[in-house]
Amino acid sequence: MAFGIRRSELQQWKAAVARGELAFLTHYWYDPRFPDMKTVTKVGCADLDKLTAWCTANGLNPRYIHHRRSFPHYDLMGAKQIEILRKELLYSHLERFHIMYKE
Repeated sequence: MAFGIRRSELQQWKAAVARGELAFLTHYWYDPRFPDMKTVTKVGCADLDKLTAWCTANGLNPRYIHHRRSFPHYDLMGAKQIEILRKELLYSHLERFHIMYKE
């Protein structure tokens, strides 16, 4: 279940994904399977070859890409989420969701 984002942010992410761009969407999140995780970053791209290559280049297994409708994405959590957001220079995600030094 997602929290802390505006509908317009979700729509912008979906539009970028549909255009075949790599798009990042971070939000608060709760899933009882991961009780220690408070946030998730969805890295989406409708171009599965591009998303697969991105996963591989970042040491992530493309097998875990979620093939959801028109919005395939990879979920980043924990230390890998922080590492990737820093690498992609998405400091605003880290600051906004208070994950810079947590998780």
